Amino acid sequence: MSTPSPSAVSLYDARPFFEKALQHGVQHGILGPEKIEAMRIEGPKGMVQIARYFGNEFLRPELEKARDRMVNLISIYLESSCGGDLQQAAESLRDFSLLSRSKGGSDMLKALIAMPQNSHFGMNERGGFRDEHIPLLAKWSLRSLADYRTELARRSQVAQVVDAALWLAGELGMDADELDEAGKDAEAVIRTALLVLGAGRIEMPDWVAFEKMIGALRKKHGAAPKALPVALPKKLPAHLHDVVEGVRQSVMADAPKILDPALPVRQLFDRSPAFMGRYFWVEDALAEVDHHDRQASAAWNKVTGGNSDDGSLLTLLLCVAAGATPKTMLTEKGAATLVRKIWKSGFHPALAHQYLIDHAPAQHQDAYTSLWEAFVEEAQPTLQSDAVHALNDAVALLRRECHVQ
Repeated sequence: MSTPSPSAVSLYDARPFFEKALQHGVQHGILGPEKIEAMRIEGPKGMVQIARYFGNEFLRPELEKARDRMVNLISIYLESSCGGDLQQAAESLRDFSLLSRSKGGSDMLKALIAMPQNSHFGMNERGGFRDEHIPLLAKWSLRSLADYRTELARRSQVAQVVDAALWLAGELGMDADELDEAGKDAEAVIRTALLVLGAGRIEMPDWVAFEKMIGALRKKHGAAPKALPVALPKKLPAHLHDVVEGVRQSVMADAPKILDPALPVRQLFDRSPAFMGRYFWVEDALAEVDHHDRQASAAWNKVTGGNSDDGSLLTLLLCVAAGATPKTMLTEKGAATLVRKIWKSGFHPALAHQYLIDHAPAQHQDAYTSLWEAFVEEAQPTLQSDAVHALNDAVALLRRECHVQ
């Protein structure tokens, strides 16, 4: 096995980049004696300022740490701004003060710290760097450029996701404050926005609108999940294309389940572990209650035929209590049949009470319950009587209290 020649061996240089640039500048005549002397005077002043900013300028350990911070901040700024070129870095040291190069590194780290750490709205502070971030800056001021670049790449990706969500939400009438208040993931906002735009809608949906939208998409594209109309908006800024395309692909992967009519919408999006929090809708409890009330009213109107008089309501509830098909009107023959059914199968007022709870409009339930309870108290002895004329008496009761033709 051959041994590499000395010229092929490259020793690792662990010196700070500032020190390398300084030496390069001296060796190549870029930094003259006057500039070096200016640095000797400026350096201690900068160390004291840094020690004061992060702690105490009167303690020797703080001053020593401030020296390390200053060297590191200058190194980070020079290596980053000059692309690792020692010639350019030495010229930068010649043309500008040490404090300005140190401030450049500090500004880089402050901007990094102010960037979002994750894409969850409501968990990231807005407004840039603040005094409460100083302990974080203290830690970052001693870390390497490689660490900075790794974190910058990660946070830049997060920032793009957040920016994309803000842009898409803005197209649908929702601003940053509303998203922060909602406290959902930016990816969820993007997924829903793509569905909304693909469905031809113009507003970010609440749950009721979201459920209707999914129903409409299922009806139109259920047989062909690949045809789900999810595309990048034409006006989407170019720098957001890649991040939105990545999220769009995740929506297309979800398409078979989104469009499966066998999966109840609420069960899929709000109760399935794989989908919980994956899509976004505006939380509007009042709208959902109103929608529920309207649905309940529609169902109630359908079963009552729009009749709200006491006779029709009592007829309906009597049928339920007897285990018969709910009706709001009986014939003479039907009334007699209902009484015989009560004799045979029993009379169960509690079933009618539960029926009111399940189906009647909430604002009328108390009144309907009182009406029913008063009827039961008066009618139950007659309806369950075994007297000779019980059938005639019971039918006469129904003719008087219910709706019998």
